[in-house]
Amino acid sequence: MKKGTVSRRCACRNPATGKPYGTACPKASNTRHGLWYVIQELVPRQDGTRHRYRRGGFETATDAKNELSKVAALMAIPDEDDPAGQLVINDLLEACAAAKEPLPDYDEILRRFKTGQTLNSKTTVGDWLDTWLAGRKRLRVTGYKRYACDVRVHLKPHLGSIRLDKLRVHHLNAMFDAINERNIEIQEQNTQRKALQAELNATPNKGAENRARRASLRAQLDSMPAFRRITGLNTQPHIRATLRAALNVAIAQQVMSPFNPAEHVELLPGTKPKALIWTDERIARWQETGEKPSPVMVWTPEQAGTFLDFVAQDRLYMLWRIIAFRGTRRGESCGVRWEDHSAKARSLAIATQLIQDGWDVHEGAPKTDSGFRLIALDDETNEVLLSHKARQQREREAWGEGWQDTGRIFTQEDGSLLHPGKVSDLFERLVTAAGLPPIRLHDLRHVAATLMLAAGVDIKVVSETLGHSDTRITRDIYQAVLDDLAHDAAEKVVQLVPRTRSHPTAVPDKQPVDASRALPRMHPPKRPSVREEKGTA
Repeated sequence: MKKGTVSRRCACRNPATGKPYGTACPKASNTRHGLWYVIQELVPRQDGTRHRYRRGGFETATDAKNELSKVAALMAIPDEDDPAGQLVINDLLEACAAAKEPLPDYDEILRRFKTGQTLNSKTTVGDWLDTWLAGRKRLRVTGYKRYACDVRVHLKPHLGSIRLDKLRVHHLNAMFDAINERNIEIQEQNTQRKALQAELNATPNKGAENRARRASLRAQLDSMPAFRRITGLNTQPHIRATLRAALNVAIAQQVMSPFNPAEHVELLPGTKPKALIWTDERIARWQETGEKPSPVMVWTPEQAGTFLDFVAQDRLYMLWRIIAFRGTRRGESCGVRWEDHSAKARSLAIATQLIQDGWDVHEGAPKTDSGFRLIALDDETNEVLLSHKARQQREREAWGEGWQDTGRIFTQEDGSLLHPGKVSDLFERLVTAAGLPPIRLHDLRHVAATLMLAAGVDIKVVSETLGHSDTRITRDIYQAVLDDLAHDAAEKVVQLVPRTRSHPTAVPDKQPVDASRALPRMHPPKRPSVREEKGTA
């Protein structure tokens, strides 16, 4: 590698002609006049032409020499017998000089060169997220849209302009702090809007003063932001998970350093809803206030039996039964096919589901890999399922050419696919008509888990039947149910021990016996006196 040169020359221009003065500069007599420049000869290009690094405008010779030292250090990164690597470094240096950008960090270029990455990468977080999303389109529609929503609403607005190789943990902390501050603002605006709406509803229409007041309130409501949902503490971990997944791919493709800042950001703890059973006390409270004790409510076995008796003549009775006893998801239940049912083995394979995207419905794979499973059926369910098949055959004959052969176990009257959203609406209407406390259709799946746990089924079997990937998920969701079952188990343990006397419930007339007096006192052995010791001796 040839040694570079450092020189100083005048940069002044003739204002009349716009051309450099050169040696004719009026200030040429001043020995300190002019700026310092560096020139470093690079390896020739592939076509043999010369390749130079030129840069000027340094105030001192020291600054120019430091620049030349950085250039030499970068050129020394490739081995002498690596002409391709030398050309890559030379292109980097020439690009920096042409764009008048500072030289990149030596350690970063060394790391990128050794890992085969692009040396002068200007990829931003937003650019990479777009690239990463484009490769995720093979996912289920709902999963892809969830990723896309996180990217569009949160990640790109807060982090999109940051260079990918410069992303750090403090950037993520700032994003989540901004989200939480925005949540506070949204909550305050929602509260104000609710208060104005309540005042508007309470203001009568009659009277000029009331009409003017109502017009004023409407104007205030129109000027306020619409009611919005916050990005809660339970949603923020998913945003972090989306970014973590995108950065892991960038690390695997050596687009960034093997440090994923999303792995190290700490979030405020969220609260996952627990499944609670509809006890008499909770039902009374719900009837009084109209509020459910938890977003996830579960019927008792008696309440589940009441519902199944009420819908015994419904066309979709078997669908409700399978969800209530086997815990299939809504999309799995709507999408199960006759080819998935084995009457001989008394089993039902979960291999597909109907996915609701907006209001459109399409077929897709189960939610997770653990969603692919084989569910055992009891004798009664297996027999009634065969009766359901016979009734469906009669419907098929009645519709004739109008029948749509979808191959599904549960269909509409003409054989077409069930719409998962309409199934949920129908379930809510049936629950209300049955006079039962409200649960969601998904909560009927929780009823199945509760029934299995109450029947003493091992939690691993329950987890596999529900399609959970880990028993910890099952325990987290049904911890309150498990606590109730543990209480029942404690009662049963006590009942196993026969007793001749019951535990006293009132203070006895006689004073209780002092245990310390009832037992013989234990005295330590008496130590012999000195005289006794001598006599013994």
